[in-house]
Amino acid sequence: MVPQENSTEVSEFILVGLTDILELQIPLFVLFSLIYLITVVGNLGMIMLILLDSRLHTPMYLFLSNLSLGDFGYSSAVTPKVMAGFLTGDKVISYSACATQLFFFAAFITVEGFLLAVMGYDRYAAVCKPLHYTTTMATSVCASLAAGAYLCGFLNASIHTANVFRLSFCRSNVVDHFFCDVSPLLALSCSDHYISEMIVFFVVGFNALFTVLVILTSYLFIFITILRMHSSEGRQKAFSTCASHLTTISIFYGTGIFMYLQPSSGRSVGIDKVASVFYTMVIPMLNPLVYSLRNREVKSGFKKAVGRAKCSIGFML
Repeated sequence: MVPQENSTEVSEFILVGLTDILELQIPLFVLFSLIYLITVVGNLGMIMLILLDSRLHTPMYLFLSNLSLGDFGYSSAVTPKVMAGFLTGDKVISYSACATQLFFFAAFITVEGFLLAVMGYDRYAAVCKPLHYTTTMATSVCASLAAGAYLCGFLNASIHTANVFRLSFCRSNVVDHFFCDVSPLLALSCSDHYISEMIVFFVVGFNALFTVLVILTSYLFIFITILRMHSSEGRQKAFSTCASHLTTISIFYGTGIFMYLQPSSGRSVGIDKVASVFYTMVIPMLNPLVYSLRNREVKSGFKKAVGRAKCSIGFML
């Protein structure tokens, strides 16, 4: 523990983690290892499948591949350190490593939010403007939208990281969380962090409001178009696509708003940690299943890839 004097700045932090109960350390390590393994295989596998199958070289799958990259990125920024803490009991993280973890988590989580908005617009173009879809979502447009999501993500991460680590940490180095997130670090600072909290509130609020407005506007027009369809089969197919997207959006934004847009005075650390586990580990694992494995074209591409792999193995044997 760093001494209490105000003149002493911390050089490392201690992450309290999820629990101190020794009997739970190994079971939680196994559980999170399994979750992370599924996350890595699912998301990187999805990226490879989309790259290798020419039938999936469409705007929707371009955004899906980038969504998978975002899921892999922010999960990898957090989960390996959590697993190492369960296995070795080492909960120390250096000052620079803490800043790096916060930066990449904030970057990829924001990229995901903007990609979800872009995907909503893509669905709007496909359902409401099908005859103009190829020109509306041309390759250059898709590349610009994806690049814009990354630009917003890394700009957002730079703001949050600079906003938090410009403060002084001189009272304690014990972070009451399992990773370096904005709120527990602000609570730990010995500086006046009211302005920093307001910056977090407005930046997160702007990102959430902008992306949610894009999504809601897109789906408003989508639902109007669906209701005008005369084919029940077409309606069912469109509603099925929308349901998966909207389910993940609700989980993603609902958890994010719960974590970041409530006053610090009314926060419960335990509930925040549970929400964070869901946010940082479970959602990245579920997204490949929700978005992709229910899709007929992805299933077909997956079966084709497995078939090629079997033939290659058989040839080698």
